[in-house]
Amino acid sequence: MDVSAAGCDDRGWEDTRAWVEQQTGGGCRVEAAERLRGGWTSQMRRLRIGGCGEPRWLVLRSFVRPFFARHAEGLLTREADVLRLLGGTDVPVAEFRAVDATAAHCDHPSLLMSLLPGSVRVDEEEAAPRTPLLARQLVGIHRVRVPAEARPREYEAWAAPDRVRLPDRTGRPELWQRAVDVIRRDPPAYRPCLLHRDFHPGNVLFTGRGSGLRITGVVDWVETSWGPADLDVAHCSTALALLHGVPAGMRLADEYLAAGGTLSEAPADHLYWRVLDALAFAPDAEKVGMPWRELGRDDLTPALLASRLEDCLQELFRRYG
Repeated sequence: MDVSAAGCDDRGWEDTRAWVEQQTGGGCRVEAAERLRGGWTSQMRRLRIGGCGEPRWLVLRSFVRPFFARHAEGLLTREADVLRLLGGTDVPVAEFRAVDATAAHCDHPSLLMSLLPGSVRVDEEEAAPRTPLLARQLVGIHRVRVPAEARPREYEAWAAPDRVRLPDRTGRPELWQRAVDVIRRDPPAYRPCLLHRDFHPGNVLFTGRGSGLRITGVVDWVETSWGPADLDVAHCSTALALLHGVPAGMRLADEYLAAGGTLSEAPADHLYWRVLDALAFAPDAEKVGMPWRELGRDDLTPALLASRLEDCLQELFRRYG
């Protein structure tokens, strides 16, 4: 296996490689592996499979960090189920190949799937035309009909009033307190639908430019849930605000409605979901800063992300509060 040329350390996944070759069958072997950048919960590898006809490419997700490895059985089983569910829909997802959610055969809990075309784009070039495509894709996900027995778990909130980490230095402490007070109420009533739950530009693949720009894949379905469409819109909106500035984040909900999506009619209810998501990034959104910088966004310093997050809260109150 040409590991050094592929830029991927071969140590610690000998059993995983053997498992992959067993799943592909027919004398196939892993000829090369390349570590994919931009994630922080798992290691992603692009694998070239050869020795059995024309070379082909697969993607391997492995949970290595202890926290995520402990929860891998639920996460990877959920993703495998979702890939099977969405395989017959218009949502562009990878084809499920195999899963070893408990590391019974692999070095680490792992999921094997097909390689989708396209690439992640988090740069400023053509950021504006990507927004309506993201909105339309979210509408498509939320419209997927899921039989009751196949529905994923109910959504989990990623922030709570007593767990929000407030910034040490801020000129607007009252803004943060107001935001925390918003999520002290009971969650608003909602009409549930299928949620990606971690839908943002880092989990969407694009090809083309200009009039040929299009989405070719949506990845990372380990957090898939059953809940309010507002929450998916909120998560992508926060990410866009952090990546491209608050106006970009505020446009997504408008584009989502224009594409035929439905959000909470009461502004206070929509505000709840938006603030609930934004507070999960407090105090400085560094949990997304590091993977985005790996993708070339060196401008996204902790200070800039913290400022944009605070400005996002301010604008949410101006518009919906």
